Amino acid sequence: MRTIDSLGDLSGKTVLVRSDFNVPLKDGVITDDGRIRAALPTIKRLLDAGAAVIVAAHLGRPGGKVNPDYSLAPVATRLSELLDQPVILAEDVTGDSAKAVAAALEPGQVALLENVRFDARETSKVDAERQELAAEYAALADAFVSDGFGVVHRKQASVYDIAELLPSAAGELVFKEIDSLSKATDNPARPYVVILGGSKVSDKLGVIANLLTKADALLIGGGMAFTFLKAEGYEVGKSLLEADQIDTVKGYLATAKENGVDIVLPVDVVVAPEFAADAPATVVPVSAIPADQMGLDIGPESAALFADHILKAKTVAWNGPMGVFEFEAFAGGTKGVAGALEETDAFTVVGGGDSAAAVRILGFDENKFSHISTGGGASLELLEGKTLPGIAVLED
Repeated sequence: MRTIDSLGDLSGKTVLVRSDFNVPLKDGVITDDGRIRAALPTIKRLLDAGAAVIVAAHLGRPGGKVNPDYSLAPVATRLSELLDQPVILAEDVTGDSAKAVAAALEPGQVALLENVRFDARETSKVDAERQELAAEYAALADAFVSDGFGVVHRKQASVYDIAELLPSAAGELVFKEIDSLSKATDNPARPYVVILGGSKVSDKLGVIANLLTKADALLIGGGMAFTFLKAEGYEVGKSLLEADQIDTVKGYLATAKENGVDIVLPVDVVVAPEFAADAPATVVPVSAIPADQMGLDIGPESAALFADHILKAKTVAWNGPMGVFEFEAFAGGTKGVAGALEETDAFTVVGGGDSAAAVRILGFDENKFSHISTGGGASLELLEGKTLPGIAVLED
């Protein structure tokens, strides 16, 4: 994979950087700036090399139309604070404002294009439409650096097509992501334990199938655990259940047994009569889930069981929370897993999305984890063994 060094002398050049600034907002305020902070090393390196930097990024899913609710204005403000210098925000993606900003940009300065998903061509399935937009991006700069790991699994104009038009390389973040995740997928130190959570089994079908040939143990929590429990013959009450996946899960359980892979399911869960922060929580064995209640977290015995597996492992990958961690009463399982990961000496990778957010929101020390990914979908696809288009296009 080509690195920034391959681009040669960047002094006086304009570099277009694709970052992932898809940050959570509440009332126009950024609630977690982790992805912006993760982009700083690449931007600073390019500035130190004497380049002018134009950043392209997306926020949310505006559907290919201009929507002020998804403007990158709050991101420009926060990026400016973190860099301690002004960040010029273009009023459009590649229109008159973007062209004017790019033309006026001096070495050492930073500009941010407006949300690339305001232009429907960015995510078009039609190659010619994406390539047309990519040519407009290319006209703004001399080189391209891909640093938005959260989108490298997408064949999009500012991720894939632009890399075919300009001298291109992976940024510091993307290189670090691939290097770290490869340690957890390519010949990992064993025992290799993978913790999967989140709501749906169907979101992780390919990942589970791939891991049944690679991992030593799969620890299953979150809403997806109830489909596994149902496949094992347990009643799950009102818990989240994908009935159409039960046969698939039974197949996974059989394959795991054949391959000597230990699938570890919860032994107790925290149930409540409704999905609400103030719902009364009760811990019950998985064999005694009430018909009128739903499981919203793994229980304390399950958390201890999972922690035991984690502490014996040499490599651990975690993707997906163990429960509804946003509600204090149902955050114990996720806290237990994160605490064990913080304590172990194993190489630990936390998949992006909700898992990474949980680490920060629940107050854990990010430095105690070997790597916290910025890309949920991209890290999942790597665990699944897929080729990522935005990475393949950067390879010689």
